[in-house]
Amino acid sequence: MDIDARIERRQRLRSDGRLAIDDEWLSPVEHINDPVARGSVVERLLDLLDPAFDGELPADSYLYGPKGAGKSAVVSALFDRLSAVTHRSNATIHTSTRVAETRLPRFVYIDGRAANTRFTLYRNLLDGLIAETVPRQGVGTDWILERLTAALEDEETGIVAAVDHLGESGTKTVEWLLQTVKPLPGLACLTVSRERPTPSVGIDDARVFGIEPYQQHVLRDILMTRANGGLPSEGIDHERAKMIAEWADGDAHDALAALLSATDIATADERTRLRIADITAGIEAVPRPAVSLSKIVSLPANKQAVLRALVDIDTEDRESVTTAAAAIAADGALALSADTVERFLYQLADASIVQRVPHRQTTGKGRPPSRVEFRFPARAFARLYDAQNDSSDA
Repeated sequence: MDIDARIERRQRLRSDGRLAIDDEWLSPVEHINDPVARGSVVERLLDLLDPAFDGELPADSYLYGPKGAGKSAVVSALFDRLSAVTHRSNATIHTSTRVAETRLPRFVYIDGRAANTRFTLYRNLLDGLIAETVPRQGVGTDWILERLTAALEDEETGIVAAVDHLGESGTKTVEWLLQTVKPLPGLACLTVSRERPTPSVGIDDARVFGIEPYQQHVLRDILMTRANGGLPSEGIDHERAKMIAEWADGDAHDALAALLSATDIATADERTRLRIADITAGIEAVPRPAVSLSKIVSLPANKQAVLRALVDIDTEDRESVTTAAAAIAADGALALSADTVERFLYQLADASIVQRVPHRQTTGKGRPPSRVEFRFPARAFARLYDAQNDSSDA
């Protein structure tokens, strides 16, 4: 953190004495430019990508590790930097060990949640290759494929694509990805998943790389780094950060969700520091296991709006899907019918984003009555959703 940032942080106490928060620093969805304590992971990935610095495409590779271990943070930051290098004039690099200028491949990061069909995958690849706007609709898969193939053939050194979040609920497998891109010329993939690969993937073992969850002291440092950027001075101390780190058990996503939830509780009470009670309540606001908030914010806008409304309704209204849908529709803010909201809730339950917990055994026909519970950090989501929509309305 530079001097200007430190001064700004100490100015974040409003005149009325309340916390002024930079939610981007606290958000589990946002990644900082230099992920904490993952330098060795960056080096290993650069080893796998090293042929690119000689102007050659590397072979396909595979990164895996549990949720919250920093895979997305590292890969997105690294590919963002590499993409910046390749977009410079002539996309060349000159180092002391490579005395000649070398043209690098293009580097593109793709979220697998937004590339779970042939059309969306090809569209995202094409969007990373050309400057023109690529249509999202109104054209077919064959049209996109034709233009992608032509763009790849024109690209002298090809493209390296990192495809994240493969093999999760709602995303395609690594096997599907590699089979789908197989006909394309000049393309190499860094695949990213939570699960260790099976032999059917077909990637050489030497190019498979697993990372472990964060150690407790590292996770505490991550929390303090984020808090230093997002909270005023003395907003949280090391002991309270340690409380969250011990509970989170290596999962940075859940730790940040708990910190953001605790911050939301403190700001609602117009306090300038996080108390132990806030930390405890913030931890309790994160279900375990928790669905990643990045998955929630990748949902269509209408389903996010339904989830946001679900957070606000009374607990008794969530005693069944039907009563929850009726309460949300009755508010009128979403302009959705109760039937539509109910259908969305069942779809969200099928995707394991919310959970239907049966009240009792029943022998009747149809779905048994069940209350609706969150499988994601609802308070943290509500805060991020409101901040995003407030900024969109401004």
